[in-house]
Amino acid sequence: MQKTQAEEALGMELPTRRVESFHYTDLRTMLREIPENASGSSAGDYAPLVDTHLLSFNDGKLAEDQVLPKGVTLSTDVAKATSSDINDAIVGMNAVTSGDAISLVIEGNSTMEKPLGLGHFSSNESRNACYHKALIKAGSEAQVISRHTSKDGVASLANTVTEIELEKDATANWFVIQQESTSANRLARINVSLAENAKLNLFILNAGGKLVRQEVKVDVAGEGAHVEIKGVNLVGDDAHIDVTTVLDHNVPNTTANELFRNVVAGNGHGVFQGQIKVAQIAQKTDAQMACNTLLLTDEGDFSAKPELEIFADDVLCAHGATVTDIDDDHLFYLRARGIKEKTALGLLIKAFVDEVVEELGAGEELEEAFVGIIHNWLDANI
Repeated sequence: MQKTQAEEALGMELPTRRVESFHYTDLRTMLREIPENASGSSAGDYAPLVDTHLLSFNDGKLAEDQVLPKGVTLSTDVAKATSSDINDAIVGMNAVTSGDAISLVIEGNSTMEKPLGLGHFSSNESRNACYHKALIKAGSEAQVISRHTSKDGVASLANTVTEIELEKDATANWFVIQQESTSANRLARINVSLAENAKLNLFILNAGGKLVRQEVKVDVAGEGAHVEIKGVNLVGDDAHIDVTTVLDHNVPNTTANELFRNVVAGNGHGVFQGQIKVAQIAQKTDAQMACNTLLLTDEGDFSAKPELEIFADDVLCAHGATVTDIDDDHLFYLRARGIKEKTALGLLIKAFVDEVVEELGAGEELEEAFVGIIHNWLDANI
């Protein structure tokens, strides 16, 4: 089979629909061409969402003069992870694409007066990749905002791989905010390992991009560990947004809760693949997963594939997925009270997605910022 321009540029094969995990996102077809590597990068274009201790990446390059909070150590002497497995195409691509790699160590029992920000901005038509390693030591609680934006009209390819290790009793509140331009592509992978009594609170908000693939793989390796994953996918225009998650429960007495709310407008195409795997030794696992979608047009579509793979017999696990449109009765109720149709429609959709943000416990300022992104997208797309 003749290689595509993207495969030639990357020096690797890209997965097709024949690879099960890419069945709904044929990467070889959707990413036939990619831009050249950036010859340089611009600075100062990234605008923080809220006040943070900011690490700024411009076209994949870490900006200078970074100021970190007490108890956080940054290193740039890091080797990127590699993989030749076609299922790990995003990891393999990250290793062969230009961009910086960093390591963050958050010391035990450290507290942050404000979040740590990882701000990514693509300013030109280039391909760039960042690699992050984060070690959150025992007893510490970290709040990290990883936000990804790009200049309007820029057909960039951004690739981010993040490795998060949570030691005993550590907590990570990790927020991924994707607001790429409607011409940009973003491929990302998050790998997380949880030790005993560790807690992961992960929130993913997709509100932009042309082709977006966000993978999350969680290794629940310590008893008493808890995983909380929530997400909102806003899929409009001709965007293709895919969120694929795998939760591996490998020890007894662990819990997980996963909830995604999706809104599809225009010709948008959305995908959610969520897998919960419970090993035979992992008795007393309690893992729940739900994916709820609103389709606003006949042209848009959403594919949901929740999966359970359970080898233990004393567990409480469930999954569910719904795809629907706006309830006419609900719309009529608001219209009968003098509310214009577009306003009424907006109120119903905002209530549907805002509920996810309200349950985050991220703090008033941050939650208001997330709601603002959601409402701005909805106002522009419905």
